[in-house]
This record gives sequence, C-alpha cells and structure tokens, in this order.
Amino acid sequence: MSENLIYKSGGGVVYKSSPDGLIKKLYGAKSSFVKPSERNDLAITTQTASARNDSAHNPLPLGEGGTQCRVRVKKAAFTLAEVLITLAIIGIVAALTIPTLVQNYQERAWNTASEVFQRKLGEALRVMNVQGTLAGYTTTEAFVDELSKHIKITRICENDDITTCFSDTVTWGDEEVDMSKVKKAKNFGQNDWDTNTVAVQFANGVNGVIAYNPDCRQNQFSNDVITVGENGISTDCLAILYDVDGFKNPNTADKDINSLNVDKLANLLKCSIELSDGTCFTAPFKPTALTHAECIERQSELGITDCRDGDDDYWGGAVKTCHDMGSSLPSQEQLDQLARDLYPGTTIYTDYTTSYGDRANDLAVSMGFISSPGNTFWLWSSEEYSKNGACTRHFYSTYTGRYTNGRYSNFQAVCLGD
Repeated sequence: MSENLIYKSGGGVVYKSSPDGLIKKLYGAKSSFVKPSERNDLAITTQTASARNDSAHNPLPLGEGGTQCRVRVKKAAFTLAEVLITLAIIGIVAALTIPTLVQNYQERAWNTASEVFQRKLGEALRVMNVQGTLAGYTTTEAFVDELSKHIKITRICENDDITTCFSDTVTWGDEEVDMSKVKKAKNFGQNDWDTNTVAVQFANGVNGVIAYNPDCRQNQFSNDVITVGENGISTDCLAILYDVDGFKNPNTADKDINSLNVDKLANLLKCSIELSDGTCFTAPFKPTALTHAECIERQSELGITDCRDGDDDYWGGAVKTCHDMGSSLPSQEQLDQLARDLYPGTTIYTDYTTSYGDRANDLAVSMGFISSPGNTFWLWSSEEYSKNGACTRHFYSTYTGRYTNGRYSNFQAVCLGD
C-alpha cells in the first residue's frame, strides 16, 4: 500500500497507512496503531502528501492520478415559458371564477335587502291594521298618503309620472316592460281592483310601484291580515313592485326587482279605437276557435260558464285572446256606445229592438271594422247566452241591433283597451 494513502475520520483526525497494512493514528510527532476492525468508521480521502494539512480541514474528492477536482451543482429555476404559462392559467381561472363570486355576492346582497324591506313594510301595515287605517280607501293615492305616515317615503309620483320615481324599463321574464305605461292595477294582473298605480321612493333607497286593493280587509284584533314569514310578506291589501337597488341595473325580476301580489307585469293595451265616452278598444280581429278540450282545461280561468260541444267555438276563442292580453271582451253596453258613435242622430235601443239609421262609413273604415261602405260586420260581446250561443251586435249600413248567435260563427271581436 502506498505511503500516500491517508485516512480521515468523521471527527477530523488523520490516519496513515503503513506498508504492513496497519493504520497509524497521527498525533503530531507521535502515532498509534488502529486495528483493522476499527477502520469501518473512517472516511477515505486520497491526496498528495504535500496537501496533507489542507485535506484535513477541507477534503475534496480526487480524480484519476490523485488530481483534486470540484463538483459543480446545477441550481433549479423556472424558464420564462413556464412562468408565462402559469400566469395564463391563473388568468383563465380568475376569469371563470371571479364573475361567479361577484354574482353570488350581489344575489346575497339583493336577497338581504329584500328581506329587510319586507319586514319594514310588514311592520308599517300591521300598525295601520291595529289603528284601523289599513282599509277603506278607493284610490291608491289615498292609501299611499296614509302609508307614508308609517314608513318613510321621500318622494311620491303619480301614474302619469312613474319613471321619475322608478326605472324606465324592467326585465320581466323574457319581456322588457316600459314602466311609463304601467298605470293601473291590471298591469300587475289585478283586473278586479280598478285602481291606478303610484310610484314611490323610500328613505332606505328602495323604489316601488304600488297598486291598492279597494276590497282590502282589516281586523284590529287579528294577526292574519298581515303576515311576515320565511316566504315573505302576505297581504291582500296591495300589490307592489320594488327595486332594492333604486335606479341601478340590472332592473331584472328575481334579482334586484321583487314583488308582492304582482301576478304579471305587462304594458297597457293599445287604445286603437277611442269612443266619445272615453271607452277604448283594441284593433278588431277575427278570433281563432277554441277547442272543446281547451275550454274544459281553462274554463274556470277564462270565466266560461259552459263549454260548447263542438270544437269550433269562436266566441270562446275571442274570450281566450282578450284574456291572454290581460283584457276582456266589451260588454253589450259598451257595444251600444260604439253604435251611437257610428250611427249619429239615431236612437240606439239597448234591447233586441233594431235601430235604423245611416252608418258613418268613413268612421267605420278608419276604425278598421270595414274596408268599404257596403261591408257589414258583427262583434262578439262578453256575455254568454248558452253553451252554444253568445250575445253580439250587428252593424249594417242602414241599421244596427243586438242579437244572439251561435258560437260557431266567425265574427269579429275587439278587446277593451286602456
């Protein structure tokens, strides 16, 4: 074994190999032997004798021929491409998740604001009930004046100025409704109330459109008139459409727009024909017949007493058309007024007596009932005569009168407008 072979222990002590295979422990000038069995804990470092002292403090591995060499360690790092890809992924995830998070936050805020408003409104109505000031009004305007004493209202706008206190349009289902035309309770689907709408701005930032029910009931000793629970407020005294965000978007139902007793939201029907007494009709049309199966299914909803045996119920079709427009067929009395306007100077009988006189053909043409002076037309009324007949009025060029006709006849119809 070469005399250049040096052993170094883990504790920094240097050992030297001898030709006889023994290992000497070096202590400066002195030395001692180490048994072969004790060599296992020794780390071997080969180096030149001239570098012996350095190797005891900073041993390095040697290459071939005893030459000292160093090992260079490569440090890990991200490339520019990897950084850009990571940033792109983060951007995509953010684009997908942030809008959802914002929407969820907005929905929670809208729901909370709606619950708070309903509680405040419910408390105000309960106080009015206890004080006996909840019922007895014939107009929405009178009701709102009293309501303002119990919940703070900063502004009131009558129905010809709705959009001063409320947004111009509201998205209701798939329809965009022009709020300037929502002027009556029937625009909320409350056809029996016959009251106007009034717009208000509450002090807490909520805007609303209110319609009052003249048949509102109150009971000073009962809590069932006004209830506020998990499903919201319950009362039959008013219908209200309210926006918890005021004039801010999105002005959409079930988001920032909520309602009470608003069965539908629809613009007013166009007044295509206005009579001298102010009665309005829509443009005349020929109805599609109502089938017997349709009549049975919707009989109660349409207010039909008896369904015709056959499938060609044209009067029933006219009833359905007007109902689906949020309106109804005119009464016989309203058709009598049309006859007075079309037959000036003629006494119009309101029974089944024929009235003779010259029809104002130009006026009838302008209203869309006829296309030339010689034409005749018949109009359905809202009155049902029997399961197979309904009441009509006939308009001839020289006379007019009430009649009853079979519901299989394909006459014209008009609906009441606003």
